[in-house]
Amino acid sequence: MERQRRNTKKYSFRQPDLKELRNLTSYVLDPLGFKARFGKLLSLLTTQVDEGLMRVLVQFYDPLYRCFTFSDFQLLPTLEEYAYHVGIPILDQLSFSGLESIPTSQEIADMLHIDESLAMSEDAFEAIFVLFIYGLVLFPNINKFVDVNAIRIFSTLNPVSTLLDDTYFSLHMRNAKGDGTIVCCLPLL
Repeated sequence: MERQRRNTKKYSFRQPDLKELRNLTSYVLDPLGFKARFGKLLSLLTTQVDEGLMRVLVQFYDPLYRCFTFSDFQLLPTLEEYAYHVGIPILDQLSFSGLESIPTSQEIADMLHIDESLAMSEDAFEAIFVLFIYGLVLFPNINKFVDVNAIRIFSTLNPVSTLLDDTYFSLHMRNAKGDGTIVCCLPLL
């Protein structure tokens, strides 16, 4: 019996330069407290992505079934696996839908614990730092820029289902379009 040959596609992965964010980790005064509040986001900054392994894995993504199909089984990441990798629980509330209102400047300042005197506190630093991780690592849309959707997801503090959805969307759309650039939360795939 002859094996069917698989058509391979070329993929590239947009990986943001995280050197500056990694440098900011030294300003986190209580790493264990940070982990308790925000999960394993700090460890995502040091996760090394093996592009060769990722290229091989995405070759097995089947857009028709929306899963990774191997000869004997199908594999798909679950919410629980994503929750484990980021160390953030799946909250029993609506996840990000994209229909949320755009936060005002004051609402963003409140989320980031920034007051009118612009006195920076540890809470303000950590909130801004986490927002950077959301916008530049977890939900990269525009290079070196945190877009409004990342801010809206940050405001819900319920990113797990959106991360999983973003991964599938990115894989599915890049496979369907064939442009080959995967933009999603690569450390979690």
